[in-house]
Amino acid sequence: MGEYIAIMIAAITVNNYVLTKFLGLCPFIGVSKKLDSAIGMGLAVTFVMTLASFATYLVYVFILDPLSITYLDTISFILIIASLVQLVEMVLEKFSPHLYKALGVYLPLITTNCAILGVAQLNIQLVQSDQYAFGFMKCLMNGFASGAGFTLALVLMAGLRERLEFSNIPAVFKGAPVTFIAAGLMALAFQGFDKLVTITVN
Repeated sequence: MGEYIAIMIAAITVNNYVLTKFLGLCPFIGVSKKLDSAIGMGLAVTFVMTLASFATYLVYVFILDPLSITYLDTISFILIIASLVQLVEMVLEKFSPHLYKALGVYLPLITTNCAILGVAQLNIQLVQSDQYAFGFMKCLMNGFASGAGFTLALVLMAGLRERLEFSNIPAVFKGAPVTFIAAGLMALAFQGFDKLVTITVN
């Protein structure tokens, strides 16, 4: 149980894909203007990351590795992620049209969100690692926790940007400049979690 808690803490804080690995910055900046759309995007990414971790593990372990075609892992993972994003799009359009419209172009861009592909690739590297030897449940936990970390980053940024709208900011810093400054300060703050928990690949 302790290992799963360590994986969760590491994925959310130490190895946060947005604020420490700088992956998935496009939706991080683009969808974090409002809290509701940030939460919706975060939940969609978490769902896709978790299912992608599940599907890519099975494809790698039961198809690519036994057939010695592991060089096809990246293209296989991209196809899996694209299929899952299409599923999320259809579900949101059917059951939450308001959120579907609020996310706009950033929803199909989940397909090209390098954070999701990064999680899938890291899971496979950890599966191959002798030191950590990730199994199915650990990969699933890492995918879910990485999505939770992505959601946390989006929500924190959305909260900051909503407050900045009502702050007295010099005209030269309004808009993109203050957004990038806030993102940089958040990334610096998350560097304080470094070495709290270590999950690395040899």
